[in-house]
Amino acid sequence: MANANKLRIREATIIDAATLTEFNRLLARETERLELDPSTVASGVENLLRDSTRGFYLLAETNDSVVGALMVTFEWSDWRDANFWWIQSVYVRQDFRQRGVYRKLHEHVCDLARRSNSCGIRLYVEKENLVAQKTYANLGMTEARYKVFETDLARPAKPFSSGLPQA
Repeated sequence: MANANKLRIREATIIDAATLTEFNRLLARETERLELDPSTVASGVENLLRDSTRGFYLLAETNDSVVGALMVTFEWSDWRDANFWWIQSVYVRQDFRQRGVYRKLHEHVCDLARRSNSCGIRLYVEKENLVAQKTYANLGMTEARYKVFETDLARPAKPFSSGLPQA
């Protein structure tokens, strides 16, 4: 069993691209039942890793094994004259959930954001993901007044089918 105190948090490098690609595909499958194109996700991960102006990934490791990850991107706020940091692509391996992995990643993001003079941290979460919502609330995050709307200009991903009957 992993102990959160033994976790090491580090910034990802291009060497971690395959792991991050796999985590993102697993995340999409688990949360949105989407099967993402591996080459598109790999390209997206690699492009961010090569351009720090877009953001960065943090990894949680124990015993030289990556057990969790998240991505941070930036949103300029003209109202605050500073960046919001958006936490995205949060994934913790199933066998390491509820062991403090996300908490450690979140605390690290908060420390980095404070040192960079960020004006705040935001994230979005699936409406049905009550476990994640409880985790974020327990870390002191509050629900924003905003709803997110989008226009997806890309080709939609294919729905994932596990072969099991849908509820």
